Amino acid sequence: MKVILLEDVKSLGKKGQIVDVSDGYARNFIIPKKKGAPATADNLNNLKLQKANEAKVAQENLEAAQTLAADLAKNPVVIKVKTGENGKLFGAIATKEIAAAVKDQHGLDLDKKKIVLDEPIKELGVKDIKVKLHKDVTCTLKVEVVEG
Repeated sequence: MKVILLEDVKSLGKKGQIVDVSDGYARNFIIPKKKGAPATADNLNNLKLQKANEAKVAQENLEAAQTLAADLAKNPVVIKVKTGENGKLFGAIATKEIAAAVKDQHGLDLDKKKIVLDEPIKELGVKDIKVKLHKDVTCTLKVEVVEG
């Protein structure tokens, strides 16, 4: 019996795959536990439409990430901090402060988890920071730390 998997099934396949299983396994395990549905013409058509919709949404997310990357790349962020002698900061600047500065200065919502910062910023100056917006889109954000 051909079955469309509605979720990942260990040692059988991934969600959305069409697999061939024995009738008893399909009737007694896969279908009652809502792990799969029979591969009828309606279900196959629904699967096709669902995959097309997922592809469209993925493309829209990619385009949105690319436009956000372009906006971030051309707009530097300025963060004003208190400093001690020799330009050392009181504390450090982490991803949370960078995300807040981007929101305040440019009105762009940027998740702090997407900012890749090897170590917190502890000095004045301009730093290039990587921002991973999408699995295929990474941009560089210029962060300028000034005394304020």
